[in-house]
Amino acid sequence: MTILLTTLNARYTHASLGLRYLLANMGELQEQTKIREFVIGARSTDVVEKILAFRQPGKKFIVGFGVYIWNVVETSQIVAILKRVAPDVVVILGGPEVSHETGDQEIIRLADYVITGWGDISFAHLCQQILRGPQPLMKIHAGLQPPMNDIRLPYQLYSDQDIRHRTLYVEASRGCPFKCEFCLSSLDKTAWPFDIDVFLAEMESLYQRGARLFKFVDRTFNLNIKTSLKIMQFFLDKLAAAPDDPVFAHFEVVPDHLPDALKEGIQKFPEGTLQFEIGIQSFNPEVQSLISRKQNNDKAAENIRWLCEHSHAHLHVDLIAGLPGETMQSFAAGFNKLVALGPHEIQFGILKRLRGTPVIRHTEAFQLTFDPQPPYTILANKDVPFADMQKLVRFARYWDMVANSGRFANTLPVILADAPFENFLAFSDWIYTSTDATHRIALDRLAGLVSKWLQEERGMEREAALALVSSDYAGDAKHKQSSSKPVAEKTTAKATPQRQSRHIAA
Repeated sequence: MTILLTTLNARYTHASLGLRYLLANMGELQEQTKIREFVIGARSTDVVEKILAFRQPGKKFIVGFGVYIWNVVETSQIVAILKRVAPDVVVILGGPEVSHETGDQEIIRLADYVITGWGDISFAHLCQQILRGPQPLMKIHAGLQPPMNDIRLPYQLYSDQDIRHRTLYVEASRGCPFKCEFCLSSLDKTAWPFDIDVFLAEMESLYQRGARLFKFVDRTFNLNIKTSLKIMQFFLDKLAAAPDDPVFAHFEVVPDHLPDALKEGIQKFPEGTLQFEIGIQSFNPEVQSLISRKQNNDKAAENIRWLCEHSHAHLHVDLIAGLPGETMQSFAAGFNKLVALGPHEIQFGILKRLRGTPVIRHTEAFQLTFDPQPPYTILANKDVPFADMQKLVRFARYWDMVANSGRFANTLPVILADAPFENFLAFSDWIYTSTDATHRIALDRLAGLVSKWLQEERGMEREAALALVSSDYAGDAKHKQSSSKPVAEKTTAKATPQRQSRHIAA
């Protein structure tokens, strides 16, 4: 028999940690189990053809799909075609998208079996039943959560090709003790750590094989400071031993929990080696209370400011628009507060109704209306009507293009001035009116639009606007705007180190 583990990743540079966990824990079935990853956007028939290439004539063939919010539509198409052309193939689904609300999903109707929740041990057990009996009677199987020490770590299954060309996802713990209602982790009872010494031994093995990019998927990296310090020291030792061949580590941190011992460790990391993803989501205490989010806003702001001023860590800070109780005015106030703190990137997200999350309990009281199609983005609520929500969606897109891209480092402060949200919203509305587009705007055209807005809406002299925008492209003649004034020799913006740029792009 053959067992194939597969999924559609968002990008080629993403390597599925979940599939590798399943393979690592297949036990005696591991030799018959293979991994084949695809990327969203591939033709469904081509994917099915490549999947069926693993089938051996006359032998049972099991295909396990990892299903997520970003790939459920395309995976549904693939499963539908697969069951049409090869109905004897046994299809097993797993992943967060099929772990909740199982009664109303077409992809679940098409499949033979579904494992909800933890699949590390349960997938192998289900395969054993299918192959050797007794045959499972139920379609839906609740995944068993084993003791953490019973889960075999998967890191040796990252190939040399993965190490050279892809982001390596790792985790020192699973789960989250917090109950933010928009997040699937709110369903966890707590956070469960792996044995730290065993985990670091695996990281050492990856490092010796050439791994230099490590993206931690832990929801709360800095929850246990003792463990956090041990992990950080691992990377600091590598940096000290090989400063010309640095590692890069990405962590998701709790914003209001940054004790002095952790600060001391953070300060030791040189530029281009450390990135923090920090979820603020909202600075509105009433909204935080509604969604069961516990956060000391003053402490969180103080910590972000400290990281900006006293560390070399690259900060990627998240806000979510559309939360119940959040108005345009309160979101604007939170956005402006965050801009003033000075993080390198602000991820402007729009609320999504992830299957199983408790945020739906506010649907009636706050008139939450979500797109019925993945990724289930909010369309409107009682405080933000559809038209305004559409403006926020466009704001998010243009913010990525202009602010988070780092391509307008000199121009952005002029656009934002003393009212960042209000001014960028005006810019966003103007650029949409001018282009009727939020995607596929070439960089040259975007630069020209920025310059034009500065002139028409801000009253800036043409030569001054052209010179300002051109200063963001100094040294790159292809992107210099036409101007009779000399262009600055170099931009004042801080260049992102090459290794860090590669990681952020992934």
